[in-house]
Amino acid sequence: MAVNIAFTVAKFTAGILGHSHALTADAVESSADILSSIIVWRGIIIASEPADPEHPYGHGKAEPLAAAFVAIMLLLAAIGIIVRSAEGLFGKAPGKPAAFTLIVLVIVILIKELLFRLVSREAGLLHNIALASDAWHHRSDAITSLAAGVGIAATLFGGPLFAHADDAAAVVAGGIIAWNGWRLLRPALNELMDAAPAVSLICDIQNAAGTVPGVNAVEKCNVRKMGFQYFVDMHVEVNPLITVQAGHQIAHQVKDTVREAVPAVCDVLVHVEPDRKIHTN
Repeated sequence: MAVNIAFTVAKFTAGILGHSHALTADAVESSADILSSIIVWRGIIIASEPADPEHPYGHGKAEPLAAAFVAIMLLLAAIGIIVRSAEGLFGKAPGKPAAFTLIVLVIVILIKELLFRLVSREAGLLHNIALASDAWHHRSDAITSLAAGVGIAATLFGGPLFAHADDAAAVVAGGIIAWNGWRLLRPALNELMDAAPAVSLICDIQNAAGTVPGVNAVEKCNVRKMGFQYFVDMHVEVNPLITVQAGHQIAHQVKDTVREAVPAVCDVLVHVEPDRKIHTN
């Protein structure tokens, strides 16, 4: 957030003093990054709060809500960039910007790409789609800055033929940002709709449950993500001739084994089913 605030001020100042419309427009995109970071920050704080009587499953849905909001902001920013730049392509050619604006953009691109890599790494370690969305906000800023830099360089050194180069580059950058916004919105919506996670995770959970003595088969395994954690509902088949107490103990052992094998799993609800392959007559 501090970097985004500094960049917004620097871009606005350099854009106005350097007569660069592309850099000024890029400053607007950076200001949106400040809001998105606040949303992600608050979303993660709310998602980490423990369960309460009104929210027995916790507050984890705040994370995909924040991710969806940030992804929508990316889409809206991309549409705004494309529309504004497309209008510039058919308008009067702008005047030449100052050369020092390129130095500002090079610094912005390098630092923003570094921030993207740092935040993206943390998002991968935590499996946090809100952080992933915020990481791509950093890269979208780098992309728009790169587009502005290409346009400014082409305008400065390419002559009249490249008078609208910055607008053309911005349209391409807007398309890239829109694609990434949609790419980030889909998993957030899937999580809000309780879509199943990766098949590999489900297999790990089933395999862990299958190692428990007394579990003959895992009949059903439904998994949904809630913030940083997963909730599992599963049916396991056991010998129908055992006592209720023995079945209860097996279910508890399944829960403990799954949570130990897959630490991201918060809770496991186990339903015990009779193994139909074993005849009771």
